[in-house]
Formats: sequence, C-alpha cells, structure tokens
Amino acid sequence: MIDILKIVLPAILVLLTAYLLLNKMLSNEENRRNIKLKSKVADQTIKIQLQAYERLALVLERTTPNILILNTVNSDMNCIDLQKELLNNIRNEFSHNLSQQIYVSDELWSAVKVVQETLLKLVISCSAQFPPTNPATDLAEQMIQVYASANQTPTEYAMTILKNEVRRLI
Repeated sequence: MIDILKIVLPAILVLLTAYLLLNKMLSNEENRRNIKLKSKVADQTIKIQLQAYERLALVLERTTPNILILNTVNSDMNCIDLQKELLNNIRNEFSHNLSQQIYVSDELWSAVKVVQETLLKLVISCSAQFPPTNPATDLAEQMIQVYASANQTPTEYAMTILKNEVRRLI
C-alpha cells in the first residue's frame, strides 16, 4: 500500500502541476487573443467613425447656402423653382446621411439637425419675400445675405463640434 502511495502521490502532484500550468498558459493565450481582437475591432471602428465624420463634413459644406445655391440655380429659374429645388436638395443631402448618427455624438447630430432645420426655414422665409415669378437670383442673393449676417452660423457651430470630436478621436 505504501509502495503504491509512493508512486501515486508524486504522479498526482505532477499531474496537478501540469494541469495548473497548462490552464494558466491557455488562459493567458485566450486573454492575448481577446486583446488582439479588441484592438482590431477598435481600429475598424475608428475608421468607420472617421468616415462618418468626413461624410457629415461634406454634407455641411455642400449645404452652406452659397455652395448649395451655386450647385442648384440656373439662369432660367424663377424664385419658386429655386425654392423647390433648394428644399429638395437640402432634404436629400441630409436624408442620405441619416445613418451617420450612430457613429457620432448626440451633440453633433443635434447640431446637424439644427443646420438642416435652419436651412429649410431660411429658404422658406426668404422665398416669402419675393413673388414666385421673380428671378431666382433675387432669392439667392437674399439667402446668402441673411445667412452671412449671423455671427456664427449653425453650419460653423456644427463644424466646430465635428472637428473637436475628430481631434478627441485621433
């Protein structure tokens, strides 16, 4: 019996030691893989977020009144035609980028929505000042003047928030 214990007891200790070492080694390997995977996911997420910020920056730039008007107006338009086109273009620009809100802060998305609402109101309020048959250039000039007269436009405010978020991200 004692002879069996002399053999079995060291074997059990060796087996237990081997089990503990292998378990620790496998646990460390799993942790290392998880860290590597999280790092890879974080890199991909940052890339996606940066693309969202880029798209929103483009939307904000394309919807500034002077650029929006230049891309919309043509010589044979009257005020009502320009109004319809501008409203349509503003809605389209923002609706095509609705999905970007999941990658940016609520503060930035709220600022982007304020830009859209402000632009729509600007078009409508400036259009109300002219008869529908007036040349589109009358409406265009009025919109640019009104928008430029603000100390800080909603677009500038949204761009400031966007740039600050990107700086924090990278």
